[in-house]
Amino acid sequence: MEADVDDTRLLGVFESSLAPFATDPAAEAIGAIDNPIGSPPLEELARGKRRAVVILSDHTRPVPSRILVPPMLERLRRGNPGIDITLLVATGCHRPTTRAELVEKLGEEIVANERIAMHVCTDDSAMVDAGFLPSGGRLRLNRLALEADLLVSEGFIEPHFFAGYSGGRKSILPGIAARETVLANHCAEFISSPFARTGILEGNPIHRDMVFAADQARLAFVANAVLAPGKRVVRVFAGAHRAAHEAGCAFLARHCGVDVPEADIAVTSNGGHPLDQNVYQAVKGMTAAEAATRDGGVIVICAACGDGHGGESFHRMLAEAQSPQELLARIASVPKDRTQPDQWEAQILARILSRRRVIVVTRDCDHALLRSMGLEAASSLVEALGMADASAGARSKIAVIPDGVSVVVRRRAG
Repeated sequence: MEADVDDTRLLGVFESSLAPFATDPAAEAIGAIDNPIGSPPLEELARGKRRAVVILSDHTRPVPSRILVPPMLERLRRGNPGIDITLLVATGCHRPTTRAELVEKLGEEIVANERIAMHVCTDDSAMVDAGFLPSGGRLRLNRLALEADLLVSEGFIEPHFFAGYSGGRKSILPGIAARETVLANHCAEFISSPFARTGILEGNPIHRDMVFAADQARLAFVANAVLAPGKRVVRVFAGAHRAAHEAGCAFLARHCGVDVPEADIAVTSNGGHPLDQNVYQAVKGMTAAEAATRDGGVIVICAACGDGHGGESFHRMLAEAQSPQELLARIASVPKDRTQPDQWEAQILARILSRRRVIVVTRDCDHALLRSMGLEAASSLVEALGMADASAGARSKIAVIPDGVSVVVRRRAG
């Protein structure tokens, strides 16, 4: 999407420095899997094991599963030709992934020939107790994963708006956790923590729970990609879940931090398909613009949101609120063990709306639905900037962050 902005108003276009890195994605994946960080190779891990579970990302994540999963399966069977393998789709609390979406992610051959199971967070019969989280919440995880002799996962690492970074331990919590476990981890107290922010792991209570859950599940091996804008594979980090994830996060921290002067208007996106398919997911990109703008500023986010709001309870909380401030106060009073589904996303969006205007640029989502949630809507970027200027002023300063979910915004003076 394009719009003309006067040079005197433009503070800059802020992107990660990952783009210059060039790799052969398949070669990068194979090299990382064959030279794991802090772990024996997959072939060695597979020896003597009867059942292996490979955790897959779901349809909301742009994980390059086509290049990660085939070599993982091949190495497992190379080490143990008779090993029984199940692919478990980590939906978290999302809807089940469709067969068509699985084919798009994995290719027809894998979908047709491998055993694939779908995690359903509300299916109590599919869950097993695994103790209690450091936060005190009950840890219940998918039975297939806990009863496997070997548990591995694929995924990707990017800045995450409350877990610090995605990837690694997130394939377990929330990926294959029971709803009650996800709710405990995503409680109002943790979401409001100043450490539950993009790019922060140290002191982050949500991250701490997630690492504990991965340890309890005996997650033995991960293969996580780092993607540049355009969803191009830059690097793959594979090996022990803690060591490989930490290495990937350190790499990202060096290349995705951007120093942005305080802006009146910030223009961003949710990185395009598949992450911009609904409003629920688009909140992630909004947080980058939130960090770049002054109180009272305007966020313009380009996100198709073709699937609508993305969560009925999420939509209802925003639509029924008297104001963002009222909703924040109400959520803050909810005890940890009474967290509601999608409460965290409503909490973060309410936080943003309490201090910013948000204009969503889309032709694929009902504008009336967006307005019912306290958002504004435009059909083009040009229209949205005109709306933003009406309140911020024709001389207001604009920061452009093309892919809001790919950066860690650091505010700088001037």
